Amino acid sequence: MSKKGIIIVNLGTPDKPETKEVRAYLKRFLGDKRVIDTHRLIWLPILHGIILRTRPKKSAALYQKIWQEDGSPLLIYTQSQTKQLQERFPNHVVRYAMSYSQPLIPEVLKEMQDLGVTDLTIIPLYPQYSTTTTAPIFDEVAKFYLKAESIPSLHFIQSFYDEPLYIEALANQIKNALEEKPIDKIVFSYHGIPVSYVKKGDHYLEHCNQTTQAVMKQVGEVPFISTFQSKFGPAEWLTPATDQTLKELPKQGAKNILIITPGFVSDCLETVEEIEQENYEYFMENGGEHFHYIHPFNADPVFVDILESLID
Repeated sequence: MSKKGIIIVNLGTPDKPETKEVRAYLKRFLGDKRVIDTHRLIWLPILHGIILRTRPKKSAALYQKIWQEDGSPLLIYTQSQTKQLQERFPNHVVRYAMSYSQPLIPEVLKEMQDLGVTDLTIIPLYPQYSTTTTAPIFDEVAKFYLKAESIPSLHFIQSFYDEPLYIEALANQIKNALEEKPIDKIVFSYHGIPVSYVKKGDHYLEHCNQTTQAVMKQVGEVPFISTFQSKFGPAEWLTPATDQTLKELPKQGAKNILIITPGFVSDCLETVEEIEQENYEYFMENGGEHFHYIHPFNADPVFVDILESLID
Protein backbone atom coordinates (compact mmCIF):
# COMPACT_ATOMS: atom_id res chain seq x y z
CA MET A 1 0.00 0.00 0.00
CA SER A 2 1.42 3.39 -1.00
CA LYS A 3 2.10 6.10 1.56
CA LYS A 4 1.78 9.62 0.19
CA GLY A 5 3.72 12.72 1.09
CA ILE A 6 3.69 16.40 0.12
CA ILE A 7 6.52 18.91 0.49
CA ILE A 8 6.05 22.61 -0.20
CA VAL A 9 9.31 24.49 -0.69
CA ASN A 10 10.17 28.18 -0.36
CA LEU A 11 13.42 30.10 -0.64
CA GLY A 12 14.37 30.43 3.00
CA THR A 13 15.08 33.03 5.65
CA PRO A 14 17.81 33.80 8.18
CA ASP A 15 17.32 32.11 11.56
CA LYS A 16 17.56 35.50 13.27
CA PRO A 17 17.67 39.13 12.06
CA GLU A 18 21.33 39.36 13.11
CA THR A 19 24.51 39.79 11.08
CA LYS A 20 25.90 36.29 11.78
CA GLU A 21 22.71 34.48 10.80
CA VAL A 22 22.12 36.67 7.74
CA ARG A 23 25.70 36.02 6.60
CA ALA A 24 25.18 32.24 6.84
CA TYR A 25 21.94 32.50 4.87
CA LEU A 26 23.42 34.71 2.14
CA LYS A 27 26.49 32.49 1.85
CA ARG A 28 24.28 29.51 1.05
CA PHE A 29 21.90 31.48 -1.18
CA LEU A 30 24.39 33.53 -3.21
CA GLY A 31 26.79 30.59 -3.43
CA ASP A 32 24.30 28.62 -5.52
CA LYS A 33 25.37 28.42 -9.18
CA ARG A 34 21.74 28.54 -10.25
CA VAL A 35 21.25 31.89 -8.52
CA ILE A 36 24.52 33.49 -9.68
CA ASP A 37 25.88 31.78 -12.79
CA THR A 38 29.05 33.88 -13.00
CA HIS A 39 32.19 31.72 -13.24
CA ARG A 40 33.19 30.52 -9.76
CA LEU A 41 36.76 31.88 -10.08
CA ILE A 42 35.29 35.35 -10.59
CA TRP A 43 32.24 35.17 -8.33
CA LEU A 44 33.50 33.45 -5.17
CA PRO A 45 36.22 36.04 -4.40
CA ILE A 46 33.59 38.78 -4.83
CA LEU A 47 31.10 36.91 -2.65
CA HIS A 48 33.53 36.12 0.17
CA GLY A 49 35.81 39.12 -0.17
CA ILE A 50 33.21 41.88 -0.53
CA ILE A 51 29.54 40.91 -0.30
CA LEU A 52 29.65 38.69 2.79
CA ARG A 53 31.73 41.32 4.59
CA THR A 54 29.38 44.25 3.94
CA ARG A 55 25.87 43.11 3.00
CA PRO A 56 24.90 40.96 6.04
CA LYS A 57 24.93 43.90 8.47
CA LYS A 58 22.78 46.03 6.15
CA SER A 59 20.38 43.16 5.42
CA ALA A 60 20.10 42.30 9.13
CA ALA A 61 18.94 45.85 9.84
CA LEU A 62 16.24 45.45 7.17
CA TYR A 63 15.15 42.08 8.54
CA GLN A 64 14.80 43.64 11.99
CA LYS A 65 12.21 46.02 10.53
CA ILE A 66 9.95 43.20 9.35
CA TRP A 67 10.65 40.53 12.00
CA GLN A 68 7.67 39.29 13.99
CA GLU A 69 7.51 37.79 17.46
CA ASP A 70 7.49 34.23 16.07
CA GLY A 71 10.13 34.82 13.41
CA SER A 72 10.26 36.01 9.82
CA PRO A 73 6.96 36.46 7.95
CA LEU A 74 8.02 33.99 5.26
CA LEU A 75 8.62 31.24 7.81
CA ILE A 76 5.44 31.97 9.76
CA TYR A 77 3.23 31.89 6.67
CA THR A 78 4.92 28.82 5.18
CA GLN A 79 4.26 26.99 8.44
CA SER A 80 0.62 28.08 8.33
CA GLN A 81 0.25 26.92 4.73
CA THR A 82 1.74 23.55 5.68
CA LYS A 83 -0.60 23.14 8.65
CA GLN A 84 -3.65 23.99 6.55
CA LEU A 85 -2.56 21.64 3.78
CA GLN A 86 -2.09 18.83 6.29
CA GLU A 87 -5.68 19.37 7.43
CA ARG A 88 -6.84 19.02 3.80
CA PHE A 89 -4.83 15.79 3.38
CA PRO A 90 -5.03 13.96 6.73
CA ASN A 91 -3.78 10.71 5.21
CA HIS A 92 -0.66 12.32 3.70
CA VAL A 93 2.58 13.33 5.38
CA VAL A 94 2.78 17.10 4.73
CA ARG A 95 5.98 19.04 5.40
CA TYR A 96 7.70 22.23 4.29
CA ALA A 97 11.34 22.75 3.31
CA MET A 98 13.56 25.69 2.43
CA SER A 99 16.20 25.93 -0.29
CA TYR A 100 18.64 27.96 1.80
CA SER A 101 17.63 27.65 5.45
CA GLN A 102 16.29 25.11 7.93
CA PRO A 103 14.68 22.73 7.33
CA LEU A 104 16.75 22.08 4.21
CA ILE A 105 15.37 19.98 1.37
CA PRO A 106 17.63 16.90 1.95
CA GLU A 107 16.64 16.80 5.63
CA VAL A 108 12.94 16.75 4.78
CA LEU A 109 13.44 14.17 2.03
CA LYS A 110 15.27 11.98 4.58
CA GLU A 111 12.31 12.32 6.95
CA MET A 112 9.95 11.27 4.16
CA GLN A 113 12.20 8.30 3.44
CA ASP A 114 12.31 7.28 7.10
CA LEU A 115 8.52 7.50 7.31
CA GLY A 116 8.17 5.12 4.37
CA VAL A 117 6.65 7.57 1.90
CA THR A 118 6.35 5.90 -1.51
CA ASP A 119 4.51 8.62 -3.45
CA LEU A 120 5.82 12.17 -3.08
CA THR A 121 4.56 15.47 -4.48
CA ILE A 122 6.94 18.44 -4.35
CA ILE A 123 5.56 21.95 -4.87
CA PRO A 124 7.97 24.87 -5.20
CA LEU A 125 6.11 27.93 -3.92
CA TYR A 126 6.99 29.95 -7.03
CA PRO A 127 4.06 30.38 -9.43
CA GLN A 128 6.38 31.37 -12.30
CA TYR A 129 9.21 28.97 -13.11
CA SER A 130 12.77 30.26 -13.05
CA THR A 131 16.13 28.55 -13.21
CA THR A 132 17.06 30.74 -10.22
CA THR A 133 14.28 29.49 -7.92
CA THR A 134 12.50 26.33 -9.07
CA ALA A 135 15.49 24.59 -10.68
CA PRO A 136 17.63 24.53 -7.48
CA ILE A 137 14.83 22.59 -5.76
CA PHE A 138 14.82 20.00 -8.53
CA ASP A 139 18.64 19.82 -8.28
CA GLU A 140 18.46 19.03 -4.56
CA VAL A 141 15.77 16.37 -5.04
CA ALA A 142 17.71 14.71 -7.89
CA LYS A 143 20.94 14.80 -5.87
CA PHE A 144 19.26 13.20 -2.87
CA TYR A 145 17.95 10.24 -4.87
CA LEU A 146 21.01 9.90 -7.11
CA LYS A 147 22.34 6.82 -5.29
CA ALA A 148 19.27 5.84 -3.31
CA GLU A 149 18.29 2.18 -3.23
CA SER A 150 14.60 3.06 -3.40
CA ILE A 151 13.00 6.08 -5.05
CA PRO A 152 9.38 7.08 -4.46
CA SER A 153 7.02 8.00 -7.27
CA LEU A 154 7.86 11.70 -7.66
CA HIS A 155 5.46 14.42 -8.78
CA PHE A 156 7.28 17.72 -9.26
CA ILE A 157 5.10 20.78 -9.85
CA GLN A 158 7.10 22.95 -12.25
CA SER A 159 4.89 26.06 -12.01
CA PHE A 160 1.33 27.26 -11.54
CA TYR A 161 1.44 30.67 -13.21
CA ASP A 162 -1.69 29.96 -15.26
CA GLU A 163 -3.67 27.71 -12.92
CA PRO A 164 -7.32 28.88 -12.93
CA LEU A 165 -7.66 29.13 -9.13
CA TYR A 166 -4.41 31.13 -8.87
CA ILE A 167 -5.47 33.58 -11.58
CA GLU A 168 -8.97 33.90 -10.11
CA ALA A 169 -7.58 34.56 -6.61
CA LEU A 170 -5.30 37.36 -7.85
CA ALA A 171 -8.10 38.89 -9.93
CA ASN A 172 -10.45 38.81 -6.94
CA GLN A 173 -7.88 40.55 -4.76
CA ILE A 174 -7.61 43.34 -7.31
CA LYS A 175 -11.37 43.62 -7.93
CA ASN A 176 -12.05 43.85 -4.19
CA ALA A 177 -9.48 46.64 -3.87
CA LEU A 178 -10.93 48.53 -6.84
CA GLU A 179 -14.33 48.57 -5.15
CA GLU A 180 -12.81 50.53 -2.27
CA LYS A 181 -11.21 53.27 -4.36
CA PRO A 182 -10.75 54.03 -8.07
CA ILE A 183 -7.11 53.96 -9.14
CA ASP A 184 -5.08 55.30 -12.07
CA LYS A 185 -2.93 52.24 -12.67
CA ILE A 186 -2.30 48.68 -11.47
CA VAL A 187 1.37 47.79 -11.00
CA PHE A 188 2.34 44.11 -11.17
CA SER A 189 5.76 43.79 -9.53
CA TYR A 190 7.65 40.53 -10.09
CA HIS A 191 11.07 39.65 -8.73
CA GLY A 192 13.62 40.44 -11.41
CA ILE A 193 16.26 38.15 -12.91
CA PRO A 194 19.20 38.91 -15.24
CA VAL A 195 18.29 39.26 -18.92
CA SER A 196 21.02 36.72 -19.76
CA TYR A 197 19.02 33.94 -18.04
CA VAL A 198 16.02 34.62 -20.27
CA LYS A 199 18.23 34.62 -23.36
CA LYS A 200 19.52 31.18 -22.35
CA GLY A 201 15.98 29.80 -22.22
CA ASP A 202 14.53 30.60 -18.80
CA HIS A 203 10.73 30.84 -19.21
CA TYR A 204 10.31 33.24 -16.29
CA LEU A 205 9.52 36.40 -18.27
CA GLU A 206 7.03 34.52 -20.44
CA HIS A 207 5.31 33.11 -17.34
CA CYS A 208 5.12 36.54 -15.67
CA ASN A 209 3.58 38.10 -18.77
CA GLN A 210 1.03 35.30 -19.10
CA THR A 211 0.03 35.68 -15.43
CA THR A 212 -0.50 39.42 -15.85
CA GLN A 213 -2.51 39.03 -19.04
CA ALA A 214 -4.72 36.28 -17.59
CA VAL A 215 -5.43 38.30 -14.44
CA MET A 216 -6.25 41.48 -16.35
CA LYS A 217 -8.59 39.55 -18.63
CA GLN A 218 -10.70 38.90 -15.54
CA VAL A 219 -10.22 42.35 -13.98
CA GLY A 220 -11.24 44.33 -17.05
CA GLU A 221 -10.31 47.65 -18.62
CA VAL A 222 -7.95 49.23 -16.11
CA PRO A 223 -4.51 50.63 -17.04
CA PHE A 224 -1.69 48.37 -15.86
CA ILE A 225 2.04 47.78 -16.11
CA SER A 226 4.35 44.86 -15.27
CA THR A 227 7.61 45.73 -13.51
CA PHE A 228 10.56 43.92 -11.93
CA GLN A 229 12.09 44.49 -8.52
CA SER A 230 15.05 43.52 -6.31
CA LYS A 231 17.89 44.05 -8.79
CA PHE A 232 21.21 42.74 -7.48
CA GLY A 233 24.64 43.36 -8.99
CA PRO A 234 25.78 45.14 -12.16
CA ALA A 235 24.29 42.78 -14.78
CA GLU A 236 21.40 43.85 -17.03
CA TRP A 237 18.11 42.80 -15.41
CA LEU A 238 14.55 42.64 -16.68
CA THR A 239 12.89 46.04 -17.03
CA PRO A 240 11.05 48.25 -16.34
CA ALA A 241 12.32 48.41 -12.76
CA THR A 242 9.66 48.73 -10.08
CA ASP A 243 11.46 51.45 -8.12
CA GLN A 244 12.11 53.63 -11.17
CA THR A 245 8.54 53.13 -12.40
CA LEU A 246 7.08 54.26 -9.07
CA LYS A 247 9.22 57.39 -9.16
CA GLU A 248 7.91 58.25 -12.63
CA LEU A 249 4.21 57.31 -12.43
CA PRO A 250 3.04 60.42 -10.49
CA LYS A 251 4.72 62.67 -13.07
CA GLN A 252 2.75 60.81 -15.76
CA GLY A 253 -0.53 61.46 -13.95
CA ALA A 254 -0.86 58.11 -12.17
CA LYS A 255 -1.07 59.35 -8.59
CA ASN A 256 -3.38 56.62 -7.27
CA ILE A 257 -1.98 53.13 -7.75
CA LEU A 258 -2.65 49.55 -6.79
CA ILE A 259 0.44 47.34 -6.54
CA ILE A 260 0.49 43.55 -6.39
CA THR A 261 3.34 41.01 -6.28
CA PRO A 262 2.02 37.81 -7.94
CA GLY A 263 5.34 35.96 -7.74
CA PHE A 264 5.32 35.96 -3.94
CA VAL A 265 2.91 33.73 -2.00
CA SER A 266 4.15 34.90 1.43
CA ASP A 267 5.30 38.25 2.72
CA CYS A 268 9.06 38.59 3.06
CA LEU A 269 11.82 41.20 2.93
CA GLU A 270 11.12 41.93 -0.75
CA THR A 271 7.44 42.66 -0.14
CA VAL A 272 7.21 44.25 3.31
CA GLU A 273 10.43 46.26 3.34
CA GLU A 274 11.10 46.79 -0.36
CA ILE A 275 7.57 47.35 -1.70
CA GLU A 276 5.48 48.50 1.25
CA GLN A 277 8.15 50.72 2.79
CA GLU A 278 10.95 51.67 0.36
CA ASN A 279 8.95 51.85 -2.87
CA TYR A 280 6.00 53.45 -1.10
CA GLU A 281 8.35 56.29 -0.13
CA TYR A 282 9.65 56.63 -3.70
CA PHE A 283 6.10 56.95 -4.99
CA MET A 284 4.91 59.45 -2.38
CA GLU A 285 8.08 61.58 -2.53
CA ASN A 286 7.55 62.04 -6.27
CA GLY A 287 3.97 63.27 -6.05
CA GLY A 288 1.97 60.10 -5.43
CA GLU A 289 -1.26 60.40 -3.45
CA HIS A 290 -2.64 56.90 -2.85
CA PHE A 291 -0.57 53.70 -2.67
CA HIS A 292 -2.52 50.47 -2.09
CA TYR A 293 -0.36 47.38 -1.72
CA ILE A 294 -2.10 44.00 -1.99
CA HIS A 295 -0.26 41.52 0.22
CA PRO A 296 0.52 37.97 -0.95
CA PHE A 297 -1.84 35.15 0.04
CA ASN A 298 0.04 34.49 3.32
CA ALA A 299 -2.26 32.41 5.57
CA ASP A 300 -5.38 32.86 3.43
CA PRO A 301 -7.11 29.49 2.86
CA VAL A 302 -7.60 30.48 -0.79
CA PHE A 303 -3.91 29.71 -1.35
CA VAL A 304 -4.35 26.27 0.18
CA ASP A 305 -7.20 25.79 -2.33
CA ILE A 306 -4.66 26.50 -5.06
CA LEU A 307 -2.12 24.05 -3.61
CA GLU A 308 -4.82 21.40 -3.23
CA SER A 309 -5.74 21.78 -6.91
CA LEU A 310 -2.15 20.96 -7.90
CA ILE A 311 -2.10 17.64 -6.07
CA ASP A 312 -3.35 14.47 -7.77
